[in-house]
Amino acid sequence: MHFKHTVTCEDELRSLLGTPSKTAANKTIYHLDVHCKEFISKAPIVFISTSDSSGHCDTSPRGDDAGFVHIIDDHTFIIPERPGNKRMDSLRNILSNPYIGILFVIPGLEETLRINGTAKIIRDTDILEEMTSHGKTPLLGIAVQVEECYIHCAKAFKRSKLWQPDSWPQKSDLPYPPKILADHINMPDINSETIKAALEESYTKRLY
Repeated sequence: MHFKHTVTCEDELRSLLGTPSKTAANKTIYHLDVHCKEFISKAPIVFISTSDSSGHCDTSPRGDDAGFVHIIDDHTFIIPERPGNKRMDSLRNILSNPYIGILFVIPGLEETLRINGTAKIIRDTDILEEMTSHGKTPLLGIAVQVEECYIHCAKAFKRSKLWQPDSWPQKSDLPYPPKILADHINMPDINSETIKAALEESYTKRLY
């Protein structure tokens, strides 16, 4: 699609949106302090953003009981790799480009914690055993070396009313993932019912 007006430089961005306040400009720290560690310990879900060496991006969630992210020290933590769909988009990206961005989310809290750094895939059994859950030890972990941390303001969550149940749509109005997947897969003998059964089997028998 052709757009008439695109922003092409930072000067133009600044002329439109301005510059950060002193607090916004100075809120970044470069290690995990006591506040970051507490935040991580109470977050049951994180979103990780990676890209391959060509810049093709992927954002993917990782979730478990709060505290599932294992803190090693003030500069390092491990995200356990639980069973997934075996596409391994994030893992394959990390192999070619170690840079990673992570968003930690705590239900009911509108501020989030952002951490940027570098990642590597580890197989250290002694570390991974610390993240055993439901009797299953992860085969791999994403080890993150922290480069910067900061609290992200609550404006997006306030605008979206994410944590306000009275603003949520009725379940009957929600998209139906089995139908979406069946249409996207577009293969013979695959329909919403077969997808629904496969999802239920995966969710009940292969979470760990």
